[in-house]
Amino acid sequence: MKTSEMREAGIEELKKKVGELRRQLLTARICKVTQQLKNPLKVRFLRREIARALTIIREKGKGEK
Repeated sequence: MKTSEMREAGIEELKKKVGELRRQLLTARICKVTQQLKNPLKVRFLRREIARALTIIREKGKGEK
């Protein structure tokens, strides 16, 4: 999901996305340890996607107050 798409999404949708990304990150970490992960950069990508989504959630939260 691109940053522009994240900004258009609602807070609840972003929270669901963060939960989904965290589950994917856990799975990727387990696969990395067992050396079954084909693309080790996926872990970095997932961490950054989570950070992006959380940043946008915080920005939207400040705008509502």
